[in-house]
Amino acid sequence: MQIKLLTVLTICLVFNKSHGSHHYGEWNDSQLLPTIQKLMKGYNRYLRPNFNEGPVEIGMSLDIASIDAISEINMDYTATIFLRQRWRDSRLVFPGNESLSLDGRLVSLLWIPDTFIPDSKRSFLHDVTVENRLIRIFSNGTVLYALRITATIACNMDLTKYPMDRQVCLLQLESWGYNLQDVVFYWTRGNDSVKGLDTLRLAQYSVESYHTSVSKAVYETGMYPKLVLHFSLRRNVLFFILETYVPSTLLVVLSWVSFWISQSSVPARTCIGVTTVLTMTTLMMGARTSLPNANCFIKAIDVYLGICFTFIFGALLEYACAHFCTMQHKSIGDVQRELLKELDESNGNGSIQLVHPTSPKKVQREESAQQETNDQSVTCEGEESTEKKRGQGCGLSSVKEVSRRAVSLLSVENPHHIDRHARVLFPMAFLMVNILYWLYYLFI
Repeated sequence: MQIKLLTVLTICLVFNKSHGSHHYGEWNDSQLLPTIQKLMKGYNRYLRPNFNEGPVEIGMSLDIASIDAISEINMDYTATIFLRQRWRDSRLVFPGNESLSLDGRLVSLLWIPDTFIPDSKRSFLHDVTVENRLIRIFSNGTVLYALRITATIACNMDLTKYPMDRQVCLLQLESWGYNLQDVVFYWTRGNDSVKGLDTLRLAQYSVESYHTSVSKAVYETGMYPKLVLHFSLRRNVLFFILETYVPSTLLVVLSWVSFWISQSSVPARTCIGVTTVLTMTTLMMGARTSLPNANCFIKAIDVYLGICFTFIFGALLEYACAHFCTMQHKSIGDVQRELLKELDESNGNGSIQLVHPTSPKKVQREESAQQETNDQSVTCEGEESTEKKRGQGCGLSSVKEVSRRAVSLLSVENPHHIDRHARVLFPMAFLMVNILYWLYYLFI
């Protein structure tokens, strides 16, 4: 049986050679349709159409199937696109009005443009279940070549207004080896050449607008054709309001609860202040984990979290100041009482009065007489020219008077007024800062 099979294969090979079969790369005459056989005779896929006659005009269109991920850390996005290219090759004209849809593997027989994506980091052609390519030849020589590609493309982002930012990303198509003298790119239907962005649904973004443009890429080796798709993405801020802005605002309001707690409740007020500060710190660290740690970006969310942290820390400092003033007020009262006692002793010249059991009228007369004596002694000491008596009388009283004034300047009349003022000033200041913040980042 094996001998008969080998004999049949040998006869087939000899028959093909005797009839002068032609090979086209991996393909031969027996594997191609008669029309394709005629078109491939004398066809050189290494020469572009219109060779030595002028540039080839290549029209392009895109279908955006999906934008899978947009990364702020890597500053790129991953998209799956259908890229369609059209050009006319006079060597492929055949009679009739029909078109030929060929197997994608026949692309190795034809000349195709060397189109590439300059900003692509990673890309691949889908190959399930076969390579996702389409080749269609029309009777006038027009060739339609379509591909399904997934590419990760760089996108320079400005995150200063994150998460209320608006990003403009690009999808560029260029020719790798053919310059403007050989190849010219154009969009087949202008802005209508791009489909799929209107119906695209993204997790954090919404597509605001898009437009196409025709440009040229200038390199050291020459000028090359370039097509650019510009599309604008606006971030959906509702998620960040619920996740970051509302919790941080509530933490600020929680720190104000301590203003209504008595100053004598030191553990309660200290616990509220320290807990809110630590919670705010954790919230700030969590908000930065999904963003690049670049010093050039001071993001809007960082500004707001910094404002909230400042108000929370300010509430903690307010209690420290109020508690210090309360303790200072108590100590100042003790100091004043001591100063009055020392003054009384100095005015009495260190003498100690003995209390005798006399009548109240007599005691009153004695006290008035004693007071007159003291006043006369002070007056006499002021009039005398002796340096020793001045130092003992007026000098001591003036020093004590200066001490009293200095202590009164450093003291607060009622430390409880600090909490009363804070109940009004902190909410009003926070409200004004919020108004300025949202006006700036939303409308400017």
